[in-house]
Amino acid sequence: MNTFVKRLRLGASVCALAALPWAAAFQPPTPLADQGPPLQVQVTQVDESQFPRIKVYVSVTDAAGEPVGVAPSRLVLSENGGAITPEEISGQGEIGPLTTLLIMDVSGSMNEAGKLEAAKAAARAYVDQMRPGDQIGLVTFNTEINYAQPITTDRAAVAKAIDSLKADEDTAMYDALAQGVQILSRVEGRKAILGLTDGLDNRSTHTVSQVIEQVGPSGLSISTIGLGDPSQLKISNAGLDQAALKGLAERAGGAYGYADDPDSLRSLYERFGRALQNEYVLTFTSPNALRDGVNRSLTVRLADAGVSAQAAYNPGGVVPEAPNRNSWMLFGAALAVLLALLFVPVLAGRSLAAAQSLRPAWGKKKASRIRLKDQPGVTPPRVRLR
Repeated sequence: MNTFVKRLRLGASVCALAALPWAAAFQPPTPLADQGPPLQVQVTQVDESQFPRIKVYVSVTDAAGEPVGVAPSRLVLSENGGAITPEEISGQGEIGPLTTLLIMDVSGSMNEAGKLEAAKAAARAYVDQMRPGDQIGLVTFNTEINYAQPITTDRAAVAKAIDSLKADEDTAMYDALAQGVQILSRVEGRKAILGLTDGLDNRSTHTVSQVIEQVGPSGLSISTIGLGDPSQLKISNAGLDQAALKGLAERAGGAYGYADDPDSLRSLYERFGRALQNEYVLTFTSPNALRDGVNRSLTVRLADAGVSAQAAYNPGGVVPEAPNRNSWMLFGAALAVLLALLFVPVLAGRSLAAAQSLRPAWGKKKASRIRLKDQPGVTPPRVRLR
């Protein structure tokens, strides 16, 4: 009996050892939070046009860039480190009208390998998924910038402008982006630029940093799509600077995508469109209602996911606002003193001139007169003029 028990225990141990690989294979998966952030949160736009009432547009996507639905209550907001309770959180599909400016490369290299036709088809696909009320415009660039289709809700007009595109000459993408920012600065609500290029910018007068500086006060996002050949960077004009395009998009609240064939290009346009249309909007009133010209930092965190995003805005204001009337009175008094000091030299000069004009007549010296009298027997001297 003891021998049997020993054999049974030995057999159980062998079976257990044999089962270890299978047991490991069927272990519960490591929680996604431990594998890295499964979701991506991004602040795509901060609208301070109605300050102190602020609107923060937030994108929540998966690793592939597809929009993900989350409970709005999971979006936690703070300003300058202080918790903020939003007055309103609009869910996916409730952001209101979206204005998109398509900026497309029509340089000569776009004629190669059918890239221009692929870009046209992808842009038309983006237009087709516009919602009622959405607006769209078209800017093209090579060595010149052309506002090919002003912003409109007319899909047919935009499609016609896209179909008429022809490619020629060199590339000046950053100049086109700078003009696009100016165009959208006059548009309210959610607005975005979607830029496409197939090569290296070799003609722009603007730099990436200058474009970002222009984006700052207008509150919009720029997403970029690369269609060129990264392996040709610094070799030919067809080389694609992916690092510059990705950095630009990240700094401007957008996303970057690379396409190497017509299908992937069309998929990128459609995916960007879905992400833009399915953002969240957090509306709040800033606890500091002064236009003090100082940047305010914003943080949006997705609760229970370990991911967050940062952004900033500036309320504007040339002369800082003061929180109470006494401070305004103090400021006014200081300004009056400065103005008085400016006029002191003028008043002093006028006083001196008046004092001189009032000096008594006896204080003036009379001019001396010399009178020659005739003496008897003396002939006065003669003066001969030569």
